[in-house]
Amino acid sequence: MDEREIEFHEALSVDEAVNITEPFSLMDLVATAEERIEKYGPADAVLNYWDFPGSCIAPLLCQRGGLPGPSLESVAALEHKHWAREAMAEVVPEANADFCAVDPFAERPREQIEIDYPFWVKPFVSHSSYLSFKVETEEQLTKSMAIMRDGIALFGNPFNEFLERVDLPESVKGIGGNHCIAEKSVAADRQVTLEGYVHEGETTIYGVVESMREGGVGSSFSRYQYPSDAPQRVVDRMCDTTARLLAHIDYDNAPFNAEFFHDEETDRISLLEVNSRLSKSHAPLFADVDGMSHQKVGLDLSLGQRPQMPEGKGDWPRAAKFMLRFFQDGTVERVPSQTEIHHMQTRYPEALVQVLVGKGQRLSHLAFQDSYSFEIADVFLGGKSDEELLAKYADLMENLPFTINLTAPVPR
Repeated sequence: MDEREIEFHEALSVDEAVNITEPFSLMDLVATAEERIEKYGPADAVLNYWDFPGSCIAPLLCQRGGLPGPSLESVAALEHKHWAREAMAEVVPEANADFCAVDPFAERPREQIEIDYPFWVKPFVSHSSYLSFKVETEEQLTKSMAIMRDGIALFGNPFNEFLERVDLPESVKGIGGNHCIAEKSVAADRQVTLEGYVHEGETTIYGVVESMREGGVGSSFSRYQYPSDAPQRVVDRMCDTTARLLAHIDYDNAPFNAEFFHDEETDRISLLEVNSRLSKSHAPLFADVDGMSHQKVGLDLSLGQRPQMPEGKGDWPRAAKFMLRFFQDGTVERVPSQTEIHHMQTRYPEALVQVLVGKGQRLSHLAFQDSYSFEIADVFLGGKSDEELLAKYADLMENLPFTINLTAPVPR
């Protein structure tokens, strides 16, 4: 189908499906989307580019509308972190981490945890590293469980609505959306993400993105860079691991991205997770390097077609998304003006600058931040080399100043 023949309609707005801060019902959102789709006429495809709840709403809409898409069970097996780890243990144990389920509402959560410090605790379903904590002491565990209890139901209850419509394995029944997982920490400097898809049972990887991290616990992303410089032999092992897992859970006719760690000293690869969607953060990177956003992959699959992505047809051999972060709370006193941004875009026409805060805003009031930093701006750039990317970013930051009246370290 020619893209010029396609009409796009909004089934759910960003505020309805992404910027959610109040309790909501998953099936109410599904009903809202279906009502809007009905007004436009029969849909030929459903597209999603976000984590939960979109990652679960889209396959429900596809199933109910008889449209191409993955099975609900295969999506749940990726979204439900404990189910996903069990599947990894069955088919790719060499790339798995020690893990166990934790009820944050239990009187003594530590008694449920069968792994030693340090480990991470995370909700079964979330996004943007929200409510993810590195735990090294009993005190940190107690504090993280208290925060988890306060916030986990926002996504946990709607996720349970999705799980009610899925044929669950016995090992997962009874541990639902308001549980979290403890995962043994992985010590590895390199983190990469494979962008790929499965079509009619065949797994294809079309891009590998490097993820650079910073901060006190080394978990806050500072930039995504494409393409990755990871050795091909390592990437090949990651591709094989991903394909075996996805075949094991019968994930098909949908995009995904798989996050891996590589320990260069031991040469071990560790699979962090596979997301049942492509990453919208990577879309401008593919456009810069390959000449087309990889949203086309999702579009082709949603129409039941094998994706066709160009390679190396973009304006730049390298591209990156930089994430400007602060590691202390504070109040925003100044952000770059549109005039300043436009001036810098005349210098770097490919630059995309997204300011995520406004004057007078308190950083600790930002929604869905990771547990150790505040993301205040994103900058997308293309370059001829890594050095040029870093130089362009440094120049932009020098000429697009933010002023934050810092107070205390992140109070979480």
